Amino acid sequence: MKISDVKTFGKALREQRKKRNYTQAYLAEYTGFSVSFISDLERGKPTAELGKALYLANLLGLDCELNSRQSKPNDHVSLWV
Repeated sequence: MKISDVKTFGKALREQRKKRNYTQAYLAEYTGFSVSFISDLERGKPTAELGKALYLANLLGLDCELNSRQSKPNDHVSLWV
């Protein structure tokens, strides 16, 4: 699944959690994170801590990978303003 925003990331976590028959309360107890944090993350809250989000993804058996997009020879972005 291509993840391009926080809502898609949260949806992937929720689906994987449910596949494993874990409740948010169970994950909260196991990880020490609050149920509200897990709920916010699954709903796509954009301010969730990245480290905790990646930890949960890995715990649920999801790999997170960043790949460079292929660019065309004349595509470039000027970083100077």
